[in-house]
Amino acid sequence: MIELRGLHRFFGATRAVDNISFEVYRGQVFGYIGPNGAGKTTSMRILATLDLPNAGDALVDGFSVVDDPDRVRHRLGFMPDFFGTYANVNVREYLDFFARAYRLRGDDREAAIRRVMDFTRLDGLAEKPIDGLSKGMKQRLCLGRALIHDPAVLVLDEPAAGLDPRARIELREMIRALADRGKTVLISSHILTELAEMCDVVGIIEQGKLVAVGTVEEIQRQGQTPQNLVEVRLLDSVEPLGNWLARRPDVSQLHLDGQAARFFHAGAPDAEADLLKAMIEAGFRVVAFGTRRRTLEDVFMQVTQGLVQ
Repeated sequence: MIELRGLHRFFGATRAVDNISFEVYRGQVFGYIGPNGAGKTTSMRILATLDLPNAGDALVDGFSVVDDPDRVRHRLGFMPDFFGTYANVNVREYLDFFARAYRLRGDDREAAIRRVMDFTRLDGLAEKPIDGLSKGMKQRLCLGRALIHDPAVLVLDEPAAGLDPRARIELREMIRALADRGKTVLISSHILTELAEMCDVVGIIEQGKLVAVGTVEEIQRQGQTPQNLVEVRLLDSVEPLGNWLARRPDVSQLHLDGQAARFFHAGAPDAEADLLKAMIEAGFRVVAFGTRRRTLEDVFMQVTQGLVQ
């Protein structure tokens, strides 16, 4: 449903998008991750036919954003990271305006407005001026605007920015519900924990280049031995344990803090059990030993270098 083919977009000497290629299939939620200035919004603007690539192409439902922009616009809903409001316009009038812009007429337009207001739970705010809405309600309204013509593909640029925890949870539930209905969703966000729970596929971009792509589990394993984060707490000073761990080839990224040590350990659960046993046999008085799988945040920090352009 979404395909980027060797996409390039340059602004002078800045390579905002540098040979990006990936695919997103029907019903998938694709998380687009990267630091500020990495090229996420530029890619999304090209998909939304708001910008043109210098080279390469982007396709939505098989139609090129370069050759068939009108067909793309009828198949895609775009939710920007910031959208303007209009004075003296209420929620229903706002949705009605965009329904008319998509050439919906008569009963079809009324049905579309009711459908969107029901899905975004804006029914009770139909007559409320949009400049008086909370941030969370404005985000719902912007999502409703993107859905008004019932597109097959949604491109959402930082939809959870500035939302309170409840609003973020509700937005996440809406996005998953849309995917369950067969919508294809490309979403960018800086809240990586939420993307890990929400997304089927993730792409990580830095300095305009795609540095990793795949499911969250695939990216967690990409180019590395599976590792868990291990946290150990002792009764005594942790310095001797740090020296002991530093000599082990299966330990990396060791950090010491008072009586605690944190590090990544390569190996299966039985290897972690052997590691704990070896610690105790070496005379270290362990009072806590715990492991957790590497998170998307851990992987993001590993595959990116914090570079900007």
